[in-house]
Amino acid sequence: MIPVYIRYLSREIYSAVFLVLLAFLGLFAFFDLVNELDEIGKGGYMLHHAAIYVAMIMPGRVYELLPIAVLIGTLYALTTLARHSEITVLRASGLSTRRFLLGLLSIGSVFVVVTFIFGEYLAPPAERAAQQWRLAATRSMVSQELRTGLWVRDGRRFVNVRNVLPDTTLQGVRLYEFDERAVLLSISEAEKGVYDERAGWSLTNVAQTRFLPDRTETEKLPDLLWKSELTPDVLSVLMVVPERMSVETLYSYIRHLEENNQRTTRYEIALWKKLAYPFASLVMMGLALPFGYMQTRMGGVSLRVFSGIMIGVGFHLLNGLFSNLGVINGWIPAVAALTPSATFLLAAGVMMWWVERR
Repeated sequence: MIPVYIRYLSREIYSAVFLVLLAFLGLFAFFDLVNELDEIGKGGYMLHHAAIYVAMIMPGRVYELLPIAVLIGTLYALTTLARHSEITVLRASGLSTRRFLLGLLSIGSVFVVVTFIFGEYLAPPAERAAQQWRLAATRSMVSQELRTGLWVRDGRRFVNVRNVLPDTTLQGVRLYEFDERAVLLSISEAEKGVYDERAGWSLTNVAQTRFLPDRTETEKLPDLLWKSELTPDVLSVLMVVPERMSVETLYSYIRHLEENNQRTTRYEIALWKKLAYPFASLVMMGLALPFGYMQTRMGGVSLRVFSGIMIGVGFHLLNGLFSNLGVINGWIPAVAALTPSATFLLAAGVMMWWVERR
């Protein structure tokens, strides 16, 4: 009887989560489109461009909103069952809290897999394509932090790029090469750089100046091959925020920063969050279970769904807060990334203990 009822409960939860997620996506799509209205008219950017851009970032929204949708959908399903005393009947038939929780976690494992797929394989390429589409439609360059362009360290070279186009083509490239004693050896200036996966960066119209012990030499080259660990995937961090990158891209960029003795805290926190976030759905289901055990007089369906929304919003805000605090204060990345989930998991345990005692 109980396994059959778990299957019935899974259908109720899946359908509720799907409907909640659709509602959230529609709401966020509207707000995203409203935010894009300020860009309409810039460089030929029209309403249909904005609509396509909003559609392209939806996989990222699914990834962000799925744990909250799981919480609200599970709350609704459990509260509906409690209102008809079905959970009371199940518990009287021998369904322990532990078995009920394990049943919910088995249902939630599907959401873990879906969240991981969206976060790792669908959202990152969709986000990158969306940013490229938007930059191309507005005829913009990738935004830089300095007026002189992008600065990157590549081993003993310091690289300055005036502009990075949406297809990661480089314009106005300067390579400053130093020896092990930090003595400047050469400066190479190229008009353009295009990446080839097998050969590296192909620089065109290069003016190279070499600084020798007793003289300086200059040379004009039609093209120059530049082999570097700096790849378009590394440059993609300029267009996609760390939280929207894939685990592979984050790990690759962290290694690049470490090899060049640069700070990696922000990206390490994002990496830990990417690894932990799919399991947030299980935490949300654990939070929903105590509400299902509460009696109807302790709050109707609408009140509990509203509580679920507030808890979900609180989880989302706490995630962002701890990420920022971790970067500012230099916390251990794993601690900054996992604390929100651990806090809500502890809250779920306390709530279940309190409901059981009553």
